[in-house]
Amino acid sequence: MKTIFRFRTLFHIFACLFLFTACSDDTLPATDTPETEQPEASPDALHDKLREKPYPKADNELYINPTPFIIPQAMKTGDKLQIAFSQSKDFPDTETTLSTPKQWCMHNPHQILKSGIWYWRFRSVSNDGAEQAWSETYSFEVKDETPKFVTPTFETFIKNTPHTHPRLYCFLDNEIEQARRNVTSHPEYKQLTHRASTALKTDYSLLPNPYDEAASIKNSVQYLYQAYHLIQDRKYANKLHEILNILLAHPVSDSQLFASNFDSTDIAINFIEIYDLLYSELTPEEKLGIEELLMRVLRYYFKSNCGRQENHIFDNHFWQHNMRVFFQACFILYDKTAYADEVLPMLEYYYEIWTARAPASGFNRDGVWHNGAGYITANIKTLFYIPSLFSYITRSDFLKHPWYLNAGKALVYTHSPHAKSVGFGDGSEKSDGANRVLAAFADFLAKENADSYAGWYADQTKDLVQQDYEFRLYRMIHNQSYSAELPSNIPKFIWYKDAGEVAIHTDLMHPEQDMAIGFRSSIFASGSHTLANQNSFNLVYKGVDVYRSSGYYQHFSDAHNLMSYRHTRAHNTILVNGIGQPYSLKGYGNITRAMGGDHISYCLGDASHAYNGISEDPMWINAFAALGITQTPENGFGKTPLTKYLRHLLVLHPHTIVIYDELEASEAVRWDWLLHSPTPFNIEKHTTTTENSSKEFKTTVRQFSNSSFEFSQTDLFVVPPATPAPNQWHLTATYTSSAQNRILTIIQITPNSEQVPAIVRTGDTFQCDDWNIQATMSASQPAELIVTNRTNSTVFSYSSVNPIIEGSEYLRKSPRSSLLYDKSNGRYGVREQTDYIPASTRAISY
Repeated sequence: MKTIFRFRTLFHIFACLFLFTACSDDTLPATDTPETEQPEASPDALHDKLREKPYPKADNELYINPTPFIIPQAMKTGDKLQIAFSQSKDFPDTETTLSTPKQWCMHNPHQILKSGIWYWRFRSVSNDGAEQAWSETYSFEVKDETPKFVTPTFETFIKNTPHTHPRLYCFLDNEIEQARRNVTSHPEYKQLTHRASTALKTDYSLLPNPYDEAASIKNSVQYLYQAYHLIQDRKYANKLHEILNILLAHPVSDSQLFASNFDSTDIAINFIEIYDLLYSELTPEEKLGIEELLMRVLRYYFKSNCGRQENHIFDNHFWQHNMRVFFQACFILYDKTAYADEVLPMLEYYYEIWTARAPASGFNRDGVWHNGAGYITANIKTLFYIPSLFSYITRSDFLKHPWYLNAGKALVYTHSPHAKSVGFGDGSEKSDGANRVLAAFADFLAKENADSYAGWYADQTKDLVQQDYEFRLYRMIHNQSYSAELPSNIPKFIWYKDAGEVAIHTDLMHPEQDMAIGFRSSIFASGSHTLANQNSFNLVYKGVDVYRSSGYYQHFSDAHNLMSYRHTRAHNTILVNGIGQPYSLKGYGNITRAMGGDHISYCLGDASHAYNGISEDPMWINAFAALGITQTPENGFGKTPLTKYLRHLLVLHPHTIVIYDELEASEAVRWDWLLHSPTPFNIEKHTTTTENSSKEFKTTVRQFSNSSFEFSQTDLFVVPPATPAPNQWHLTATYTSSAQNRILTIIQITPNSEQVPAIVRTGDTFQCDDWNIQATMSASQPAELIVTNRTNSTVFSYSSVNPIIEGSEYLRKSPRSSLLYDKSNGRYGVREQTDYIPASTRAISY
């Protein structure tokens, strides 16, 4: 008897080891080893809008090695800052790096930091060299696994920077002569000359004030710049010269030049491009007129940017357009004797801030846009131009940053070329597929990084690529082929850990069969172009919206935006006592677990901290005040007693979704479960159906809970859009008040020609076609969700109980883990996860 027991025990151990090691799909998250559990006390935010504490500190996980050192602007008490860092806390001279004092609040080491504990401190220094006392000493850990990406020093950059004009696109110089010889045979020659011809025919001399049309003029200047630089036909240069004389004949006032930062840079870029391209033929008076205007812009904005932008989580306009234009102005003036002493520090600042805080905030390695999928296009020209130029001048590849290496894949999964995007944020609902800018960016990534995801995307959108004009000069000069094939065995899901999103596809390469879902729960929370939508999802089938965040992005902060589009009530998540999440980095969520295989894709979002008060950001306070809207519970704003909001989302491939919500509060609350559709809901008690007649499918939603609830719907917004738009329908499952609740939702998509599979409930077991779903519905019992399939061996288990896999008990490595046994790359294997703790750029506790 004793011998038999030992044999069975040994057999069980070997079986478990086999199941664990069989998983070999390296495209899945590398989380076989359980992650560290979340700390009991959640921080009030994981990012500051404006930095309050130095970075990095001991409780900050690094994003990149080397990390930038960033000091809050308020802690700079002199003209400049100096930084010392060492692996010895005593800072011995021989083992310490001491930076040159600079007027900004950051320092980039420009060298890989050895693994281990590092110490650093800073001090303020006056312009005359007087040194203040050192700050306290901060420490942080560099781990072996931290991604490495190092950029050259500014000294390397400036040593190699050209002194001739034109220089803005010097990174294309090596190929331009060959391109000029063959320009007329290039497929985009007609588009190039057509746009330039339109600019030639435009008479700006008729404008009373040409600066009123600066945004339009800059397009003409760009078309003419491209055409003259490549074709060398004098008519394009002459038109540029004509535009310059019109501008110079109308001196621009400060009130117009600085009316907004976009007005400033729209005006400046016209002068920058003309100055660069026509430098050799401009008169001294014309050069002086341009230089003086550009210096006005540079001085004005450098004063406000220096110290602030490195400490701001993400200033939209600065990173979209303005930083690039400020840099270009410096780039064409840095070697002009009259301005060099003033401009060189500015040039250095913009070079260093790109290394410290770009791309995508510097705190995002995922390739997806952290500040709203709809706004990546506004950033793409800068995302293309700056690393191209820096790479060429420094002879170091800035496109090897992890964000760029993942960007092609992110395009494929979030911005499907022939379907609605599953992304989130301002304007994301407008996308019906790729646009010309995304297509051109994919083409660029495919060429520069040999990115097969980007290559496939560009090939799928080749007509759009040729319609793009922002990258046209690059494409017509740099003609390079690339692979248009996706990698084999592409995964069905992707987890953007830094950005806090998951994208899942059932048939990514065939949009007419694909069911796609995006899920968001992000430490970037609700900022500027991100919305109050933690633990929400978007569902797309056959390329069209099934259930999506509602409302229309017509204005950044009008009443519809603040009360309907941006508010949590507009998203597929929950309200607590009718209250949503604040427009603040404090209203954050986090995706703590995500994994998948051939049959199941899974993610777990934690929005327990997301319903924590009103919006305290002055930007939003002013926006509410301007409209006379108060942040009160009656309007859906305020603190709630929510203590837990965990949302488990599983895609049971190909067309079934399971959502299991764990909800707890410190007192009884009303739970409102929300869903939004472009078509009406047909409600029958606890089941609702929507139909898409053009695509010939229907979607059935069944909801289960031990608490009583009722479905209701409306096609009205709290505040309608200013410009009339198509109706949308808003479903609410309203639950009787309780301090705890469990909600199970099963969503099934079926062709109109087929019967919807029945769901048979027996206690806490739900049989759905071939899937068996066990969900603990009693809120007084520990939450548990187990999913199995009667036609294959797939097992999902969120439980404290060890699952049975292939007839044997599998020993969990951690209680309450999420465990998936599924097929991937032709073999079954086990994935087990506990909570992923995201990197934070602020102190966990104060």
